Amino acid sequence: MAKTLKIKLTGLRVFAHHGVFDFERQNGQDFYIDATVWVAAKGLEFSDDLSRTVHYGDLAKALVDNVKTQPVDLLETLAQRLLDLVLNWGGPAGPVAKAKITVHKPNAPIVYEFNDVSVTVKGKRDDSFKAGDEN
Repeated sequence: MAKTLKIKLTGLRVFAHHGVFDFERQNGQDFYIDATVWVAAKGLEFSDDLSRTVHYGDLAKALVDNVKTQPVDLLETLAQRLLDLVLNWGGPAGPVAKAKITVHKPNAPIVYEFNDVSVTVKGKRDDSFKAGDEN
């Protein structure tokens, strides 16, 4: 039986310069990243070996570094870029089988009172996950 492990990183704050408007690109603002990754054991038991899982400290650094570079207009573009980064973590045989990324922009330029704007994308590396596995 294939076993999976879920690692969740929530509320990773990154100051960056994404947005459609010039003032967003010039002034920047806080973005918050939630990343959930599913690690497949591929028929092996999990051990106390960091090389067989995802180092969440390294993952956080990679996400922050990525968000701080190459400004884009849309949250959708940024979220997809981060998903691609996570799904390719560790190369073609890396430990990540599935991932979900949410990018929050709580200070989006909206004239109405609101709490948050976010975009979520999900993806998987293969067909090893079935509906309902994402809890």
